[in-house]
Amino acid sequence: MNNRDIDWTRFAGELGAVRTIASGGQLRGKSRDFSWYSPILNEQLKDCVADLIVFPRTEEDVIRIAAAVSRWRVPLTMRGGGTGNYGQCVPLQGGVVMDMTELKDVREIRPGSVRVEAGARIGDLQEVVRASGQDLLMFPSTLRVATIGGFIAGGYAGVGSIRHGILKDADNVRCIRVVTVEETPRIVELRGADIQKVHHAFGTNGIITELELTLKPALDWLHTITLFDSYGDALRFCKAASAPEFDLFLLTSVEKGFAPFYEHLGVRFPGDRNAVFAMVNPASINQYRELAALHSGVESLCMNAGELEANELPPAYECAYNHTTLQALKVDKQWTYLQIAHPQPFDIALCEALAKRFGDEIYWHHEFARQFGEYQVFGIPLVRFTTAERQYEIMRIFESHGCATFDPHVVTIEDGGMKEIDLAQIDFKRLADPQGLLNPGKMRGWEAIVAEQAS
Repeated sequence: MNNRDIDWTRFAGELGAVRTIASGGQLRGKSRDFSWYSPILNEQLKDCVADLIVFPRTEEDVIRIAAAVSRWRVPLTMRGGGTGNYGQCVPLQGGVVMDMTELKDVREIRPGSVRVEAGARIGDLQEVVRASGQDLLMFPSTLRVATIGGFIAGGYAGVGSIRHGILKDADNVRCIRVVTVEETPRIVELRGADIQKVHHAFGTNGIITELELTLKPALDWLHTITLFDSYGDALRFCKAASAPEFDLFLLTSVEKGFAPFYEHLGVRFPGDRNAVFAMVNPASINQYRELAALHSGVESLCMNAGELEANELPPAYECAYNHTTLQALKVDKQWTYLQIAHPQPFDIALCEALAKRFGDEIYWHHEFARQFGEYQVFGIPLVRFTTAERQYEIMRIFESHGCATFDPHVVTIEDGGMKEIDLAQIDFKRLADPQGLLNPGKMRGWEAIVAEQAS
C-alpha cells in the first residue's frame, strides 16, 4: 500500500492512547538526525519526512504500534535521541517514526549490571548508575541527548573504549529485548553471541525495547589536557600511553587547527599547540604525567567532573569523538569528516606524511581505543568539503596506505562499515520483520533479496 493511500487518522485511532503527531514542524524535526554532518547525506535526505510520529510509553504500546504497522504494511523507522550521523532514524520511505524517548525506565540495578528501557537518555542513565557507585562501560560524546537503545542499535565504540573495547566486545552488552513487527508481535530476548544479530543494525530487524548492560565500579576520573608543540609528538605520547599500565577512560588527540572551535578553553588550548584530551584514573595520573613530560607535553588542565562544572568547563569527552565535528560545524559549515581505522602497528610517520600532503584541507583527530582485546587507533579527521568526488578520492588515498575507511556519507549499514553483508542480521530480519517494514533502504543485503524476489 502506498503511504498516500493510508488513512493516517484511522491508523492513529487504532493505537489507542499512544500520542501521535501528524503535522507541523515536529514532523520534520523528528525525521532528522545528525546526518547533516555530511553535505552528501544532507542533500540526499533533506526531503525525507515521516507521515506520522508515535510516542510509545510502554512495551505494550510498542506491540500495539508494531501490529498496526504490520496490518497496514507501512514503513516503520525507530528513533532515539536523533544523534546518529548516518541517517539511521531518517525515514527514507516516509511512514511511521517511533520516538522511543518516553520508554525510559531503569528497571533494575545490581552489582555489575543494569536493566534499562531503550529510550532512556544515556546522561540520565549514567546519573542513576553513578548513584549506585558504578559506571557505564562506554557512552557517546552526545550522552546528554542520545538514548541507550539508539547507541546500541547505531553505535560502534565511544568514550570508554580504550578501557573496555567496542560495543561488540563480549559481555559489554548482556541482553537485548526485541519486539517483532508482525500482526501478532512476539518478544525475543537475545544473549551472548546472538546479541550481534541486532547490535549495529540501525533498527532494521527488530524493535529494541530493553537492554541489560555490564557495569564497573565508579571512579572519579581526572579530565586532562596536555599540550604538544607538534602533532607527531602528541601521537607518539598517545601511542606510548596505550598500554595496560595506564588506566584511562579516554585518550584523544587533536591538532592545533581545532583550537578556534574551543575558544572557551582559552589558554588551556591555544592556537599554536596540539592537544591530547584524556580521562585518567587518579591512581595513574603521576605515571601519565611522567610519560607526557618525556614527550615534551605540558599539562594545561587537570580537574575532576565536579571541578569542571564549578569552573563552567566541558568534560574531556565533549572534546572527543564526533563532538569535535559538531564544534567545528558550529563555527564553519564547510567542514565534514571521515572515519578511518589505522593498520597496526600504528605508523606515526605515515600520519605525518599525510598531514604534509593534505595541508589545511584536513585537520587531524585520532581516538585511541581497544577492539577485541587489542589496542586500535581510529581517525576522525575534519575534511574541508569541496565535492563528493574529492571526498572519495581522499578516502581512496587512505585505503591505498592500508587504512580501513568507514564511509560516513552513506545510509546503508554495510557500506558505512566493513563493506560486508551480515547474513546473521538478515536471517534475524526474516524472523523479526518478515514484511521488510523496518527502516527500509538501510540494509543493502535485504534490499538485494527483495529485488531478486521481485525480478
